[in-house]
Amino acid sequence: MERGREVTGVGTGAPTAAKRRAARMTPRRPADGVELIGRPTPQRAEVLEALAGCEEFVSAQALYARLVQTGSRVGLSTVYRTLTALAEAGRADVVRDTNGERLFRYRASEDHRHYLICRQCGLSLPVDSTAVEAWADQVTEISGFADVHHTVELTGTCATCSAARSAD
Repeated sequence: MERGREVTGVGTGAPTAAKRRAARMTPRRPADGVELIGRPTPQRAEVLEALAGCEEFVSAQALYARLVQTGSRVGLSTVYRTLTALAEAGRADVVRDTNGERLFRYRASEDHRHYLICRQCGLSLPVDSTAVEAWADQVTEISGFADVHHTVELTGTCATCSAARSAD
């Protein structure tokens, strides 16, 4: 079938465009993507599931502690290697905290995102990064560089933490 061409037909058994779109949008279990980071192992699947269960960015040490609390026997080095591989595969966003430690957050899709992160409580909010992406594309084009990656980290103090600090 030609790419982009829709084939429909009653009784043909061919999925409709709507069904194909719905299938693409159906969230997969995070562990289903473990093959993206190398040989699929139960330990990598455990780390991936644990990361996907985190609402906010988390350090490798904190994720390891959560795994140990649940009775997991995954080693700390496996957690670090898996998180690094997820980031390289585009399945984890990475930021640095004020001490320089890398923090990870599961990314269900391959869409690159940027966040505004509270330095006090760690609250992270995705931000519209259209201007940043356009700027990075422009710099790439002008410079003649290829395979350009960028990191933009926005940090501040959220309204709740600002209010709490003002109340002190």
